[in-house]
Amino acid sequence: MLRYLFALLLLSASATAQNVEFTKDRFGNDKEGLKNALKEIKIGNEWYEADPPRFEQALPHFLAAQELNPNNALLNFRIGHCYLGSAGLKAKSLPYLQKAYQLDPQVDSRVHYLLGRALHMNAKWSEAIAEYKAAQPPAGSKGASTLQNDINKKIAECQSGMALQKNATRAFIDNVGPNVNSSSADYGPVITADESVMLFTSRRPGSTGGEKDPDSGGYFEDIWQTTRNADGTWQPARNLGTTVNTQGHDAVVALAPDGQRLITYVEDGAGNLHESSLKGAEWAKPQELGRRINGGQSHEPSAAYTPNGKFLYFVSNGSPKSNRGGHDIWRIEIDGRSDAENLGSVINTPYNEDGVFLHPDGKTIYFSSEGHSSMGGYDIFKSELKNGQWSKPENLGWPINTPDDDVFFVLSASGRHGYYSSTREDDGLGSRDIYMITFLGPEKQPLLSGEGQLLASRAAPLRETLLAPPVAIASAQVTILKGTVTDAATKQPLEATIDLVDNTLAQTIASFQSNSQSGRYLVSLPSGTNYGIVVRKEGYLFHSENFDLPQGAAYSEVVKDIPLKKLDVGAKVVLNNIFFDFDKATLRKESTAELQRIVQLMGDSPTLRIEISGHTDNVGNAAYNKDLSQRRAKAVVDYLTGKGVAASRLTSAGYGDTQPVSSNSTKEGRQLNRRTEFKVLGK
Repeated sequence: MLRYLFALLLLSASATAQNVEFTKDRFGNDKEGLKNALKEIKIGNEWYEADPPRFEQALPHFLAAQELNPNNALLNFRIGHCYLGSAGLKAKSLPYLQKAYQLDPQVDSRVHYLLGRALHMNAKWSEAIAEYKAAQPPAGSKGASTLQNDINKKIAECQSGMALQKNATRAFIDNVGPNVNSSSADYGPVITADESVMLFTSRRPGSTGGEKDPDSGGYFEDIWQTTRNADGTWQPARNLGTTVNTQGHDAVVALAPDGQRLITYVEDGAGNLHESSLKGAEWAKPQELGRRINGGQSHEPSAAYTPNGKFLYFVSNGSPKSNRGGHDIWRIEIDGRSDAENLGSVINTPYNEDGVFLHPDGKTIYFSSEGHSSMGGYDIFKSELKNGQWSKPENLGWPINTPDDDVFFVLSASGRHGYYSSTREDDGLGSRDIYMITFLGPEKQPLLSGEGQLLASRAAPLRETLLAPPVAIASAQVTILKGTVTDAATKQPLEATIDLVDNTLAQTIASFQSNSQSGRYLVSLPSGTNYGIVVRKEGYLFHSENFDLPQGAAYSEVVKDIPLKKLDVGAKVVLNNIFFDFDKATLRKESTAELQRIVQLMGDSPTLRIEISGHTDNVGNAAYNKDLSQRRAKAVVDYLTGKGVAASRLTSAGYGDTQPVSSNSTKEGRQLNRRTEFKVLGK
């Protein structure tokens, strides 16, 4: 009986659904309306039939004609096809293609394939697979092999989507708000490691030159910047101005973790990468990166800095002999001479990769791919570098990934927040908006028994209101050190050099600059290294810090303001990277870099006279502590004289526990009191 009623409903629907042509006999009383509709269709067809088709330009003309006649099969088909070909609008194609098929099942030979695409874009996985199967070409027909391979891939994407949606990623996905997003397309966010600054690309009014792209009809891309407030909101975005933005397309693709270097994409011919540095509050004019990165006719749409700023990961379709597919991910030493290295088949597929981002931990890469286990278009994947090899890429899952393209994802150093652009009808402000993802971590049991977990939907943020409060996620293995560098006397900001030293290897592995206007600095310290941090500026005593971060050390953020002291008589600093064996005066090898820095300072200032002093906490016998501190200070002096520094310029002193800088009642205080100091006696 139910089957009979269903068949009857279908017959009734087909009886009432009639294809209505745009002819005088159908619209005789509305000649002007018919004339205008035919004019709109003619203009729309010119865009639609262009090579390549201009779907976004054709769409408004077809929609205008449909207002007069919503029941024309071919017009509905072309509207649906235009939506499928328009960025961020693909999901809107479904009702038009369904209606086109209902009005005329023979409307176009591609109707089953496009219906499959529309259902796919709306995450109707099983229905999409059925339409894809109905679209399979006859064996031996022209282009059958290519089309069949494409259909097979899309069926696999739907199967992947079904599996991923059943195990949705626990996350909040929230629009970052109207201070960042506009009624136009906003996308491609990049952030500093601490999320304090965001740059992004926008096609909003107010772009440099104020002109529109004749190919797409939207405003030319410009780069905009916003700063995060203490409460997590964002300040109103500002255009970076004509120094960075040109009359044409300018898009941001990478920001160094400290926010002092920027890579832009400029559409000059094939499309190349440029780099700019922050000078105070203003960005310098971007300079094209060399031909080792930008090939002659190749296309480089994406890049990412390593935490030390020495290497660059980038996407390119150059070098066909070593490419896995169209666009691959490569790695290169920025100031080196060697050619770029392809990341290989674990990361790169026969399809396109894009949107590369390296986390500040230095070992986790995020990228978008049309291959691997994509649920449609580009999906975002994650891979970790283990023992020199990249792990199998892991799909970030639903609802972060959708059937449409998901590209240009970045993650905060803490691993708690991700940022990307998406199209979501319920809270979107424009065709594409920037969203913040908050990862929730492992699932907790429901507070109310009998209520199932709410599934994520593409159109809405995942808000699991029936679940217990989210548990903490696994912490990223990186420490963020940040603060300001100032003159100790005047308190004015200083532009200083911050050297990052591997104490075990006694090598400087990276150098950064504090901002010349604000004095701000930020350094990413991946776990697994004993770091020496040295802040230096000509005419000042250097300042050193030590961070010994064992492998697997959890995420932390340390704020350290550094007042540099001028190289004047009486000035002194703690040598935080001088290390001794326990209860001995034997210098450890990790002290080498700091000791060599003193040797260099003495060579640069040939009249400088200094005192090296040793200090202890108050644990144990005072006389013993004084003797130990004296022997340790002398060990430093002996090293310096052994490197050619005249003994007459050096004095050693052991003060034991008589000059504490902190309370001896706490473990942290006693640690600060156990130190070696450097004091200027004469210039």
